[in-house]
Amino acid sequence: MRFFSVLLISFVCLTAVAQKKTATVSGTVTDDNDKPLPNVSVVILGKSSGTITNDSGHFSITVPAEKAFALIFTHSGFKEAQKNFYLSNNEEEHTTIIMAKGGITLETVTVSDENQRKEAGLTRINPKNAITLPSTIGGVEGLIKILVGSNNELTSQYSVRGGNYDENLIYINDFEIFRPYLVRSGQQEGLSFINPEMAKNVNFYNGGFQAKYGDKMSSVLDIQYKKPSSFGGTVYVSLLEQGLHLEGSAKKGKVTYLFGVRNKSNKNLLSSQETTGAYIPSSSDIQSYITWQAGNHVQLELLTNLSNTRFTLFPQSAQKTTSVFSPLFTASLGLDINFEGKEQDSYNTSMVGLSMLYTPTKKLKLKWMLSRFENKEEENFDIAGSYLFGDRDFDHTSSTYGQIINPLGAGYYQNYGRNALDITVYNAALKGSIENGKHFIQFGNSIEQTNINDHLREWEYQDSAGYSLPHNPANLNLFKTLLSSADLSVQKYSGYVQDNIRLGKSSQYTTLQAGVRYNYNSLNKEFLVSPRMQLSYKPKWKKDVLLKFAAGMYDQPPFYRELRRYDGTLNTAVKAQKSYQMVAGMDYSFKGFDSRPFRITTEAYYKGMTDVDVYDVDNVKIRYAGNNNAKAYAAGVEARLFGELVKDAESWLSIGLMRTRENLDNDYYYQYKNAAGEIITAKSADQVPVDSIKQNVGWLRRPTDRLITVGLYLEDYLPTNKNFKVHLNALYGSNMPYNIPNSVKYRNALIIDPYIRIDMGFSVQLLSEKSERRSHSPFRDFQNIWASLEIFNLIDHPNTISYQLIKDFANNIYSIPNRLTPRLVNFKLVARF
Repeated sequence: MRFFSVLLISFVCLTAVAQKKTATVSGTVTDDNDKPLPNVSVVILGKSSGTITNDSGHFSITVPAEKAFALIFTHSGFKEAQKNFYLSNNEEEHTTIIMAKGGITLETVTVSDENQRKEAGLTRINPKNAITLPSTIGGVEGLIKILVGSNNELTSQYSVRGGNYDENLIYINDFEIFRPYLVRSGQQEGLSFINPEMAKNVNFYNGGFQAKYGDKMSSVLDIQYKKPSSFGGTVYVSLLEQGLHLEGSAKKGKVTYLFGVRNKSNKNLLSSQETTGAYIPSSSDIQSYITWQAGNHVQLELLTNLSNTRFTLFPQSAQKTTSVFSPLFTASLGLDINFEGKEQDSYNTSMVGLSMLYTPTKKLKLKWMLSRFENKEEENFDIAGSYLFGDRDFDHTSSTYGQIINPLGAGYYQNYGRNALDITVYNAALKGSIENGKHFIQFGNSIEQTNINDHLREWEYQDSAGYSLPHNPANLNLFKTLLSSADLSVQKYSGYVQDNIRLGKSSQYTTLQAGVRYNYNSLNKEFLVSPRMQLSYKPKWKKDVLLKFAAGMYDQPPFYRELRRYDGTLNTAVKAQKSYQMVAGMDYSFKGFDSRPFRITTEAYYKGMTDVDVYDVDNVKIRYAGNNNAKAYAAGVEARLFGELVKDAESWLSIGLMRTRENLDNDYYYQYKNAAGEIITAKSADQVPVDSIKQNVGWLRRPTDRLITVGLYLEDYLPTNKNFKVHLNALYGSNMPYNIPNSVKYRNALIIDPYIRIDMGFSVQLLSEKSERRSHSPFRDFQNIWASLEIFNLIDHPNTISYQLIKDFANNIYSIPNRLTPRLVNFKLVARF
């Protein structure tokens, strides 16, 4: 027994020794004049620990054997150097590393996220990730969708904590930004206003934000553009988008400038849609941000944007398929449509913002702002379709494969529209701050003039089985008609004051942000007061934990779309939607995986809403009821993990659980019974109602209700070379309800299946950052050049965005899903100089 024990212990020890195979690399690090360099950091790529060179520039490091690895050499004022190795067990390798001067000076930076951590709902986003993110929309919004979820990869709009697209605020350098309003589907969208190459700081608040931000109920995206100190720029080309940005300074730094030009075409993306035809989308913009230090205490800033988006479609045909499963039968139903006509839309945006920042003392700042923002939009469509609906043959051996072999319905429809919308917003504002000891007081006031000119001309004709709907033998009736014009002029007044108080020491402190804002508009003559408060407390614990709490009133006055009812008429008496919100959370920072930094944030929230203007969502089009006839709530929990799963590579994971419900006033319908006591669905000669039952609907899922949301962003690179990287963007969202428009009985009648999408990008650095280049090289002024291959919808999951309703010959209604994009490939080339 003792012999076997000794043998077992010896075997385990030998196995452990055998598994740990190492080698040694030693050598000298010098500059380009052969002068030894002390204190050079020598680290194995992907590891956080290593060694440094001594006064003679010598180093020695133990490395893994019989596997490829790379050593990274870094020193302040020199270009980073890398050398790859593959050594045998116990092998000793001697090398000499020459480091060139002229690299970016490595600064000693103490990473401090205290300002970010102490604010409820705040996430700071690195805009540099926007250009590398594998996403059909890209940009800052693509990064935000990883945090809050998505159900449509064709739109840059997003839903936050049960809110809709209209409930999000966007600021660029304190100027509020607006989106186009007539857009019906993501394929019509163009470029986002935000140019990520010009952005320096991106702060995203998903709830519980401060009083200094405006009057909406869901989120704030606060972006600050850069003030560059030297010349540089970026140029990029892909199958979807092309862009150029330049930056620099003049007059000894007193003048700084940013210029950006972009062009986008989704033609390759849309060509794979279910509806085939000629897609001609185009979007371009030019943007600038210029600052001038006019004196020791005065700085002028100018922000301009001019954007033009065109969308033209000549549809030809569509083939859609869905499967029906029931205990009685299973069928694969198909819908074939042949189109005629075209759609032609245009969306033009222009913006000019001028501000003057005056700092008479270090503790007092005043900022005067003037801006003009205009959205000019036109929709023109006249599209007719003849369709055949029935069982589709999926037998590959059949001569009728792919065809409809058992027709259940046939018909014809025509959609016509001539819509024009012109919204112009003038704003004058004063913002300021005063620092006084432990108090930091912020205040502001603004006056806004909004002019809205709208002309709505839409009608829809439907014919099913040779009968126009609604059927009237004496007349030819249209299925739906919207005729409306509006010319509104609205004055809005708003302001705020808030105090930021910090108490305690650096190791244990309390931060309180308390403020109040007001809002009044001349349209509905409603005066609103919204107190808001944020509290953070850092206890003196061994763990780096910060506790946060926020509460306040968040009211949203109607802008324009909320005023329009389903029938196209305007209700100018619509009041603001009102909410009270509470947020409680925790922020925990720690070290893990070779002492790499990680951070976990969790927040629980509740949002109670009154005077709710209920709405339906079809693709990205939001159609409001145009009244305040409901109450609602949203409640949930969110958890996020930020860190470096791989050294020097960003990653984050976001998980959310949420429920949002609404209860409409007087939402009921009647069920009718025949003489036999059976419920009938339609009146006919043999189905005569003799009794009715009133059905109260009660609480229902809101259109944005989604129980589970998961977002994942990962970066990685080859163990031997950081120049080969991979980026992964994964999204999951559980099912959502789909409402039959303007129907009480059939709200929540349909369910949109879970949204599942994985996008992946593979990048290679063609020109390394600060690599050796000859003086006559055409690339001598470039910092780096990257080439990327992106695969969208890697698993080719057929996600659904909405439904098309079709009647069969027996007047039964079927829902056919409208799908989003399948698997696609994109190529991108990015150069920075």
